[in-house]
Amino acid sequence: MEEDEKYMREALREALLAAGKDEVPVGAVVTLGNRIVARAHNLTETLCDATAHAEMQAITSAANFIGGKYLADCTLYVTVEPCPMCAGACYWAQVGRVVYGADDPKRGYSTLQQNLLHPKTKVAKGVLADECSKLMSDFFKKKRNTY
Repeated sequence: MEEDEKYMREALREALLAAGKDEVPVGAVVTLGNRIVARAHNLTETLCDATAHAEMQAITSAANFIGGKYLADCTLYVTVEPCPMCAGACYWAQVGRVVYGADDPKRGYSTLQQNLLHPKTKVAKGVLADECSKLMSDFFKKKRNTY
């Protein structure tokens, strides 16, 4: 759990970078062993690309780093529960483990009946959930107050 919190704090740093760009504050890191091989945050506004979620960016970066499309020996840490699109990407990349902070009861992959992750993927949820959730709620509160 201590290691999961360490890497989730790194994902939170990425989420803060996203917030600084007025992006939805979701951050992700991918580890291989005890090493971070990819860091990413949401870039949907910056890139004008609805698929530029933190997880998608991190998976692509990790695959490029290791020189292969399968991430079976990797762990993806992400501040918010992946959406169905990102869960599907985790499936195709065969991510070995997914660790996320805050649940996403509206758009998270677990809202669907069927598990979208690869059958061998292990999941840990709720790591630093309060911090991850607060970052999201503060961001959207600020957004609502600006309009």
